[in-house]
Amino acid sequence: MLARSRSPEDPPSACPPLALPGLCFSAAQIASVCETLEETGDIERLARFLWSLPVTADGRDSISEHESVQRARAVVAYHTGSFRELYHILETHRFTRASHGKLQAMWLEAHYREAEKLRGRPLGPVDKYRVRKKFPLPRTIWDGEQKTHCFKERTRGLLREWYLQDPYPNPGKKRELAHATGLTPTQVGNWFKNRRQRDRAAAAKNRLQHHRMCPDGARSFSGGECSPDESGERADGETLLSVTDSDSDLDV
Repeated sequence: MLARSRSPEDPPSACPPLALPGLCFSAAQIASVCETLEETGDIERLARFLWSLPVTADGRDSISEHESVQRARAVVAYHTGSFRELYHILETHRFTRASHGKLQAMWLEAHYREAEKLRGRPLGPVDKYRVRKKFPLPRTIWDGEQKTHCFKERTRGLLREWYLQDPYPNPGKKRELAHATGLTPTQVGNWFKNRRQRDRAAAAKNRLQHHRMCPDGARSFSGGECSPDESGERADGETLLSVTDSDSDLDV
């Protein structure tokens, strides 16, 4: 049977070549959806969306032109523990510099986790250094500049500012901070954990020095009573949060 010829009244096809069953998405729209789901941290929905994409040769080639789609695939592979797939994506697709920071963090963290699983214990700074030497960043996510494993001053300043507001951020705030700093939520969480530990240690040291210099019932050298603020605690019993520049360590 011959196909019916299109009449002038027939509307043009609304679906581009990359249309999904029941949906009409262009390659640019697919990239936009990936970016939105990645930014919101909804990994489960992002994974389902990627798995629903067409697998035809033409569709795959067109979609692969969008860096946001490849980055989304890397993010899903990382969060699902599919590290072999993650490495393959990062090594075979050249990403722009804007994506380097996040992808480098995922590359390192994935290798750290594999090393921890193999050794059966958490990695120390020396262990992580050896992992970085053994698995250097691929040039697809590295522009050749020497990588420092310390936070930049702007990043540290932003983290300190949020820390003073809330030392215990919830997962949503961690994702928001990660997006603002270019870090991963894991890095943000580790920074807050390390900072809380440093502040607790500093407060304990201040209290010890305070009690040595000013025991119960004694007066300070100036003749006045020892101020409770000198011990690192407020009158209401809450520990004061110190603002220092000592948070330069980055153990992902």
